[in-house]
Amino acid sequence: MPHPKRPHIVIFNPDQWRGDTLRHVGNPAAVTPNLDRVAATDGVSFSRAFCQATVCTPSRASFMSGWYPHVRGHRTMYHMLHQYGNVTDEPILLQMLKDSGYYVWWGGKNDLTPGQEPTSRCCHVRNRIPPRPPELGQRVNEHDHIQAERGHPGSDTYYSFYTGKIELPEAERPYDHDWGHILAACEMIRSADIDRPLCVYLPIGFPHPAYRVEEPFYSMIDRNAIPPRIPTPPGPWEGKPSMLRGIWQRQNMQSWSEDRWTELRATYYGQCARVDYQFGLVVDALKQAGIYDDTAIFFFSDHGDFTGDYGLVEKNQNTFEDCLSRIPFVVKPPAWVDVKPRVSDALVELIDMKATVEDLCGIEPDHTHFGRSLIPVLTGETTEHRDAVFAEGGRREGETHCMELESSSSQAPEGEYWPRVNLQQQLPEHTKAIMCRTHTHKYVRRLYEHDELYDLERDPAELHNVIEDPAYANVLASLKERLLTHYLDTSDVVPHRTDRR
Repeated sequence: MPHPKRPHIVIFNPDQWRGDTLRHVGNPAAVTPNLDRVAATDGVSFSRAFCQATVCTPSRASFMSGWYPHVRGHRTMYHMLHQYGNVTDEPILLQMLKDSGYYVWWGGKNDLTPGQEPTSRCCHVRNRIPPRPPELGQRVNEHDHIQAERGHPGSDTYYSFYTGKIELPEAERPYDHDWGHILAACEMIRSADIDRPLCVYLPIGFPHPAYRVEEPFYSMIDRNAIPPRIPTPPGPWEGKPSMLRGIWQRQNMQSWSEDRWTELRATYYGQCARVDYQFGLVVDALKQAGIYDDTAIFFFSDHGDFTGDYGLVEKNQNTFEDCLSRIPFVVKPPAWVDVKPRVSDALVELIDMKATVEDLCGIEPDHTHFGRSLIPVLTGETTEHRDAVFAEGGRREGETHCMELESSSSQAPEGEYWPRVNLQQQLPEHTKAIMCRTHTHKYVRRLYEHDELYDLERDPAELHNVIEDPAYANVLASLKERLLTHYLDTSDVVPHRTDRR
């Protein structure tokens, strides 16, 4: 039952953070003391949490609606959640909270609602970053700086996204959007007149590439402690999706030494360390305002990042390696929930965030969705949550509108994302696909090329596709049956409002 006093809600949502880059889940190179502390004292960290799409907009549409991408076709960067008039055509958690009396403050990127529609139906404040103060002097903008660092076309750095250390005058903090939104959120929390519950939504940009970070975060990472990369698959990418082979060829990073890869990965870890520090600032602001105990905090990413695994950088829309589909997910409930702090290996999905918020806030949704409240896992009432998790992406033949031709990288090789986005015009590379993952196995059904099956206990790196191995026939049959049940169970949503005949 919901508590009579509704909790404040903080949704802290970094972009493209891998699920294995946390100290408390066993990564010795990760510098994440603030998240480690919450998981040890006040919350639960889910080490087997998975997104439902491995790129930004489809994932955000999913976790904000509680729908899988196939329910309404949210599987591209250009198909977002819509609202019309006074009735929500597609459910969005932020609007539900606002309509139920929450003061909703949004500081960060969108990638959720369409640019042609106002965000005012979802929030009271959409934070804007003021121009750079004159006393800090002029500096080339971030995009121009990254472009200048790419090297020449055809070089092995051109599509690497690697920049490294951000050089700044001594004691100067970068004047970027993330810092602006974090500091504004902290100020708002400390000065808010708490006459109604708050929802603070922080969809920040880091650690999304380019791989770049300032001191002290750049030097915090012990390069010798970073776990080994997953190597490029044997043979000509035998058994792996053609999309990955195509991206690998186009990114042209085969000449990179292990030392260069280590520097790229250490920079990414430094970006994560910066986000952890910023998370700590928000936690401190809640404590200074006296509302930490009354606040439910949800920390999670929208998807992961290759970061050198398989010889790749960035991400991809229709493959589901754990480095892309597994994400950090730390939940701190309000103090009146008798949480059992720990790292949980229960299988959970990002759509469970929405259901958990509704459970805590006493909100009865007026639509069907597929999330499941995590409260029983937080309290230790149960140790399991789901028997399988799912992610999906790609397109059918003829779906030109799903190629993301709107992207500036679609036709132009000078675009940073060209290796991937341009390939989305080709089949079988951009085939529609779906993942069904259990604790022990991963099955990927692919529409126009070979399926994938991995024994995660013997092959956690997913290097050896055993789809044709007769020894796995029973496992394969079981996962196909589970996938069929998933589609039957989630194939549509019937509106709760009936029509007159």
